[in-house]
Amino acid sequence: MFAAYAARIDRDQPLNGLELGDRPEPEVRPGWTTVTVKAASLNHHDLWSLRGVGLPEEKLPMILGCDAAGVDEDGNEVVIHSVIGQTGHGVGPREPRSILTERYQGTFAERVAVPAWNVLPKPAELSFEEAACLPTAWLTAYRMLFTNAGVRPGDSVLVQGAGGGVATAAIVLGKAAGLRVFATSRDEAKRKRAVDLGAVDAFEPGARLPQRVDAVIETVGAATWSHSVKSLRPGGTLVISGATSGDRPSHAELTRIFFLELKVVGSTMGSKDELEDLLSFCATTGVRPVIDEVLPLDRARDGFAKMASGDLFGKVVLTPVS
Repeated sequence: MFAAYAARIDRDQPLNGLELGDRPEPEVRPGWTTVTVKAASLNHHDLWSLRGVGLPEEKLPMILGCDAAGVDEDGNEVVIHSVIGQTGHGVGPREPRSILTERYQGTFAERVAVPAWNVLPKPAELSFEEAACLPTAWLTAYRMLFTNAGVRPGDSVLVQGAGGGVATAAIVLGKAAGLRVFATSRDEAKRKRAVDLGAVDAFEPGARLPQRVDAVIETVGAATWSHSVKSLRPGGTLVISGATSGDRPSHAELTRIFFLELKVVGSTMGSKDELEDLLSFCATTGVRPVIDEVLPLDRARDGFAKMASGDLFGKVVLTPVS
């Protein structure tokens, strides 16, 4: 079957390790099911995998891709929850977790095998392309906002780095939930798009906000860390799920954190129950993922290059080659 896969690890030029071509059919395991992929979406995790983060060389070649929607063996339209138990089972309370492409082949292929536990019904209201955007970036944003930041309608939130998948999702979800959302971006066009999606206003990175916020959604890391901390009200919460600009800020702002009793919360992905809630939220409210571009799988390299350059707003989706 045709697939996009990591053939080599290159930490400096990750796209050098990306190959497109034939790979073996998914391995059949007890308790697993094979899903025919109708759409899959790119995440920064896929670039990090090509750099060897979470993907050791002995696991190569590895089909990339965490997210997908498709049709299961019984003809049901489904969405895949991409957090897989390390022993190959659903993630229960005592099961160590991994993610597709760390131990098991991913979704950038015609078919993918996952534990039956990891398959959820796709709401009829969502297209395959829309549903495929949800299990990583949108689920991460959902958990950051509603589980780890604990914000409620009427609260204020700063979303750093508008344009990325998680940041875009946080703006749309926050608006739909009745939050007062501010956003930042270096790009004027992305700031305008953020406002169009529901942000009250959007600013250049580091700009002073009209008010201090209840929570900050942080995925950029070192470049925006100081601004994130300074933008919080006393007792506010900074939730971080990524560090695309680096994980060692020059100013940690420790004095401000303890003096104002700020909370810093790490957040990774989300649970199957949260994904089920997110699917229902989108189906009932009309909220839809922001898709930058839909490409055929044989143009996966173009999608990876676009994500690596940051020249996108929302998700890049791959569909099987017809």
